[in-house]
Amino acid sequence: MKEILKVAVTGATGNLGYAIMGMLGRGAVFGVTQPIQLNLFDVEPQKEVLEAVKMEIDDCALPLVKKIVPTSDLSVAFKDIKAAFLIGSVPRGKGMERKDLLAKNVKIFKEQGEALDKHANKEVRVLVVGNPANTNAWVCSEYAPSIARKNFSAMTRLDQNRATYQIAKKLGVPPSEVRNVFIFGGVTKPIVDCVDEEWLNCEFIETVAKRGAAVIEKRKLSSAMSAANAACDHMRDWWHGTEAGEVVSMAVYADGTYCSAKETFFSFPVTIDDKKEWTILPGLEMSYDTKSKIFKTSRELKAEKEEAMAALCEGPDCKKKEEKEKKRDLCEQPKKADDKKPKAEAKKADDKKPKAEAAKKPADKPKAPEKPKK
Repeated sequence: MKEILKVAVTGATGNLGYAIMGMLGRGAVFGVTQPIQLNLFDVEPQKEVLEAVKMEIDDCALPLVKKIVPTSDLSVAFKDIKAAFLIGSVPRGKGMERKDLLAKNVKIFKEQGEALDKHANKEVRVLVVGNPANTNAWVCSEYAPSIARKNFSAMTRLDQNRATYQIAKKLGVPPSEVRNVFIFGGVTKPIVDCVDEEWLNCEFIETVAKRGAAVIEKRKLSSAMSAANAACDHMRDWWHGTEAGEVVSMAVYADGTYCSAKETFFSFPVTIDDKKEWTILPGLEMSYDTKSKIFKTSRELKAEKEEAMAALCEGPDCKKKEEKEKKRDLCEQPKKADDKKPKAEAKKADDKKPKAEAAKKPADKPKAPEKPKK
């Protein structure tokens, strides 16, 4: 029998946490032969609801679930875990400023990072789902220095799945026949490369970017089933690896590839090997439009990271880091290929310049007069 795998789920009483339990218990992520222990975390006021969630999992009689630990103590929730779904975050309330929302959430993920650092297995794979996921992933990894940055990732798979369906619908084929759709950037403003540029830049991008809001408008609740499914897809591919020739979307620690903002969590197309190691797909050719969107998203993520640092900073060392981050350069803004005139046109334009302009050119430096011979 395999060793029991300890898995933590935060925000376990929320819609998404509730929806993910059955998928985990049936082996949709770690395999149908892998027994698991579910550590269910939520805040103290949700203690009774957390017990009810445990009761429902018990009543499913899932053979792979060997133990369930409901808790409001992060040290218990993260003890020796090898996989974590960090779902719980503060939702944006009516009238709440974006900076206030960010300040609340980064403090939550700071605490979770510190707890992971102290209690989790050092090979743990951490998937951040709670928004703003990219910046929350950076905060969490920043406060868990003993765990490699590559072991943290933020979820953009929901946007990938949404994009895949929209393309399949456009082409009149099942989603299973559409492969290698990927997301660049962040979860809120996806940048997707695919066919039919006119449709891509209008209806497609609009639909994918606003799909979550459309669900809320009709359901009066945020996406749960599709988000839980995306989280399972993300962790499954990370755990087992991608198939040959397949790429998937993951927000991972950026090194500047494709003009991403360095040291933020940025979504890339990646391949994953059987050792759970991801690699960014290299050498992609992109249109000016896509490069411009990546540049814009990089600036937004960098600014959000700076806001997070400001909300967390205490002491002179932290202030120095904050100043250093503000001075960090992004890559140059992309330019259109036709920004520069062809050489033939440039020469023609020069021919039309008034002759008087030629006089403005600096004359050759005069030679020093020779000394008279004695």
